[in-house]
Amino acid sequence: MSVPECLPEQLIHIVGSGDTIFSLSRFYQVNADELMRVNGITDPSRLLVGRRLVIPVDSSNRQTTQTLVNYRAVRGDTLYSIARRHEITLQRLMEINGFSSSYVLKADDVIKVPGQSVVSVIPNVPGNSTPARPAQNTLHALRWPVTPGTISYMTDQLGVVVESEQFEPVRSLTHGNVVSAGPWRKFGRVVIIETLGGYYYMYGGCETITVRVGDRVTPGMELGKLGINTVSERPQLFFMVFRNDTPMDPALAPRA
Repeated sequence: MSVPECLPEQLIHIVGSGDTIFSLSRFYQVNADELMRVNGITDPSRLLVGRRLVIPVDSSNRQTTQTLVNYRAVRGDTLYSIARRHEITLQRLMEINGFSSSYVLKADDVIKVPGQSVVSVIPNVPGNSTPARPAQNTLHALRWPVTPGTISYMTDQLGVVVESEQFEPVRSLTHGNVVSAGPWRKFGRVVIIETLGGYYYMYGGCETITVRVGDRVTPGMELGKLGINTVSERPQLFFMVFRNDTPMDPALAPRA
């Protein structure tokens, strides 16, 4: 797969060898028909290498279907603060979960929230279909791009959210080349590193970026500074790893 070129107002993808409409729609989590429509493609089998495709980042079609994910309440959470964080009304949040007006939220309660916020999703909740993943103590023993506080998995894609401190240096876990650096969807400023073996490491949630496309990076090299996620209002790194267009568990990804 070729890699995205991040521009201030849109996301451009340069078609690479092996790219298909299906693989791109899956990688960018956009509707395949919408991707074809935006780019005037009528025959998905005739996708030429080197073509510039506009990725419909803010496609209205993507907003019509809302998925729900599990969120585990932490101390200090209220239904109102959770509703505001996920950009819905308090009434809508209560309707989603079937709560009565007398419901009192407690720490560790697991409730449903809109999935498009991709923050604070907890793995291994009873009844959740998310595959078994390493325990928290195992996760914290691994090396991460930032000093980890809370580490949680996203349920709608194989990736992790690592809470840390604002302006904490975001460091590369591997050798590699910077193939993309710029804004991307709700992940804030993102750096993507290509490494040997067909791996792509995505570091999202940066306040600033200190590398440029084409730079060679080494393990521990600073890529940028961690920012505040506008939805959760917390300093959160969105970390994902892909191999051959397929996301993998970042905890299992190679580290130099």
